[in-house]
Amino acid sequence: MTEARPRHLARPIRVLVAKPGLDGHDRGAKVVAAALRDAGMEVVYTGLHQTPEMIASAAVQEDVDVVGLSILSGAHMTLFPRVRQLLVEQGRPDVLVTGGGIIPREDMERLQGQGIGQLFGPGTPTSDLIDYIEAWAAAHLEA
Repeated sequence: MTEARPRHLARPIRVLVAKPGLDGHDRGAKVVAAALRDAGMEVVYTGLHQTPEMIASAAVQEDVDVVGLSILSGAHMTLFPRVRQLLVEQGRPDVLVTGGGIIPREDMERLQGQGIGQLFGPGTPTSDLIDYIEAWAAAHLEA
């Protein structure tokens, strides 16, 4: 097990993994959550059928650094921005909102233009996500 902590951080990176909407397939989200834990991150998995309001509230309550959404339903253009908006409204614009699922490349680019972090498609190695979160944390989190 490796430590997923940029050298200057005194604590593990905290990540909330969530499955918004009615999508009932969570195998990928569980694989990602396990990989992040194995990399030394603290992970909160909210389970299936979460609303954006539930996700943002949990992120604030758990004081996470990152929210990772797993979306396979096609509602990504609504759900990612809504979670981002709610985090801003609740005083947490500093939280990275990232994730993955079945998202066309052009939609990924549009979402990133709206302040969403890098998004990952099916088959992406979990190491890519871990590297991305670690690099983001090194640049954005205080020691």
